[in-house]
Amino acid sequence: MRLNILLPIAAILITAACARSEAECSSGDGIGLQVLGSGGPIADDGRASTGYIVWVDGVSRVLIDAGGGTFLRFGEAGASFSDLDFVGLSHFHTDHSADFPALLKSGNFSGRKRPLHVAGPDADGRFPGLEAWLERLLNKESGAYAYLAGFLDGTGGLPMLVSKEVSGEQARLVFRNDQLVVEAMHVPHGIVPAVAFKVSIGEETLVFASDQNGSKAAFVDFAKDASLLVMHLVVPEGASGVARRLHAPPSVVGLTAEKANARKLVLSHFMARSLDGLEANVEIVGSNYSGEIVIAEDLACIRL
Repeated sequence: MRLNILLPIAAILITAACARSEAECSSGDGIGLQVLGSGGPIADDGRASTGYIVWVDGVSRVLIDAGGGTFLRFGEAGASFSDLDFVGLSHFHTDHSADFPALLKSGNFSGRKRPLHVAGPDADGRFPGLEAWLERLLNKESGAYAYLAGFLDGTGGLPMLVSKEVSGEQARLVFRNDQLVVEAMHVPHGIVPAVAFKVSIGEETLVFASDQNGSKAAFVDFAKDASLLVMHLVVPEGASGVARRLHAPPSVVGLTAEKANARKLVLSHFMARSLDGLEANVEIVGSNYSGEIVIAEDLACIRL
């Protein structure tokens, strides 16, 4: 079920996807985006932190981010660790990555044998790259979860993680099989190395902008003609300082989606403070973007 709300600005259609739709993505044909977590780093709004699944013909193929709470939502969605082809971790803030070890442990019971491809940012400053981050978690001698070390080399009956770090400023291919093509590009998120992901399935593309401040012009080309574009609406229009260096305000979110000619825009990554005044912020987005706007809710299924 979906509730359509027409805001005061003409021609802005907002679709608030209902959490009862969680079964829609795991059944039937076609492509669907399922929101595992539509929240942020503060546990004050009843939402899991960031995470998304791309379903293809009822099979959970791609996981983008695994913030706190997504472990629970993954099971509620009916997703399967065995079915995943690719995991993209946009950056190593906890609200985007903290539940990844829990999902690995759960996957230990799935019977999966084939490797799992994982991509994430390279190192910069205080933040490790993907490979060092996995070592700190899983190294058999010094890892925080050393008992899961088999994920690093495929020993102990565990499927091996095939990791790929995203470096440089240009978009690059990080995964391909007979059904999916996944590309990644660094995006500006303050001092935090972060990447956006583009998942192409036939003629359809899903772009995950991640946390970013919207200042990289090349991202528009990366997201060009996206069937669905996920962007994070975290700060109000007047944000400044650190908040503005980390996140794009509503006008920039809308302009980015409009310039990219995205068919559908999904707004996500909310907290209590960003939900306060949400309608006004979405109105600003809509005044700069002419397509359909979807307000993300945990477990909502958004069909292409």
